[in-house]
Amino acid sequence: MELFWHRQDLRVSDNRGLAHAADRGTVAPVFVFDREVLDHAAPPRVSYMLDALDSLRSAYRERGGDLLIARGDPAEVLPQIGTTLDAERVVWNRDYSGLARERDARVRTALNEVGIDREAHHDAIHHEPDSIRTNAGDPYSVYTYYWKKWQDREKEEPFPAPEEAVAAVESGTDAAEFTRTEIPSLDELGFDTPEADIQSAGTDPARERLASFCDGDIFQYESTRDEVAEDATSRLSADFKFGTIGTREVYDRTQQALESATGDQREEVREFQGQLAWREFYTQVLYHNPNVVTENYKEYENPIEWREDPDALQAWKDGETGYPIVDAGMRQLREEAFMHNRVRMIVASFLTKDLQLDWRLGYDWFRTKLADHNPANNNGGWQWAASTGTDAQPYFRIFNPMTQGERHDPDGEYITDYVPELRGVDPDLIHSWHELSLTQRRRSAPEYPDPIVDHSDRREETLSMFERARGEADD
Repeated sequence: MELFWHRQDLRVSDNRGLAHAADRGTVAPVFVFDREVLDHAAPPRVSYMLDALDSLRSAYRERGGDLLIARGDPAEVLPQIGTTLDAERVVWNRDYSGLARERDARVRTALNEVGIDREAHHDAIHHEPDSIRTNAGDPYSVYTYYWKKWQDREKEEPFPAPEEAVAAVESGTDAAEFTRTEIPSLDELGFDTPEADIQSAGTDPARERLASFCDGDIFQYESTRDEVAEDATSRLSADFKFGTIGTREVYDRTQQALESATGDQREEVREFQGQLAWREFYTQVLYHNPNVVTENYKEYENPIEWREDPDALQAWKDGETGYPIVDAGMRQLREEAFMHNRVRMIVASFLTKDLQLDWRLGYDWFRTKLADHNPANNNGGWQWAASTGTDAQPYFRIFNPMTQGERHDPDGEYITDYVPELRGVDPDLIHSWHELSLTQRRRSAPEYPDPIVDHSDRREETLSMFERARGEADD
């Protein structure tokens, strides 16, 4: 008997650790609701996770087994269940965050104390965080060079799903003392129902999204991914976060698309594969620098003089800044627990460069509202926008939110989807909202707010702020 511990790999197919455990015989799969992990969670992610767990349990029941559900500290629960089931070993897939690595070290110690073997597998990304380094042996801090090596490395084939070697542990057996047959509700876990309408979770919905994308939008990905009204992205970010689909399966499907592509389509497909590499790049950054979730990756000579402005922060959170593309993105976040990646960059730049607020405030808000929040990716994106991270946007390149809106949503379709106050307003007026007189604004959209800051003024102030941080200015 092998006990397989599911974490952020809520699938039975293309699951390296599960496949290895099943090759040796009978497997009892378990998921542990860990209070310490839940303390860092938020309603959208927990809701998505519960939906994914329900799908995972169905997959095991179709195989004549079941998913054990436990609550507590894994370092206490797993040795108890393993001992009760007389498990030879506990198997899991590695998680590379600092919190997960500390937890896994405690679990290894606890299993050793009761004489149960343990086995951890590399699964979440193609290449382990230590495996792609510079010629000098250092971790990469520039994506372009990482990507060159990443695409040249061989990628493994997807792992098969176990068919019959999955144990059914009946309620009434000794294992029931440590497990529950029902997946707890949001309320039972202490979370409110999220305000967002969140996409369906599980392997089947993930495969549907992947198939739809690879049959169409992937062939024009580079050309259309930033056109925010097109919604031409894969929408797989939450599936990657919770592992409802394997990275090898996704890559394999994109390779099939690449083989069928013609002419310029091949570069379009490769551009999407580059996004898979970005995930792994940020994973290795976090792995080697676990403190980046709270500290700047990039060092400045002096502290950056972030403002403290609770009213501006709240306006940003509420999508009430008077900058249409920013407000549309923030409202999409509330409504869908998701935001288009181009708009993520725009709203992050606005918070840090126009409002001059600390990137950590934005990171924390995204952490509470995104279904796909991943510490590595979320942090990497925020520090890129704030010019404090690895391979970051230079501090002197500051997004103009009005220009960004006009360029990536020229007809205002995305904006008016999420900002109903601007429906029926001419796109030219939407994209020049900051230049309109008060009378023009009231006539055009009386319910929509005025801009809370002047972009041109704040741009100059931000440049000076970063120059002082760099030790290049006195005031």
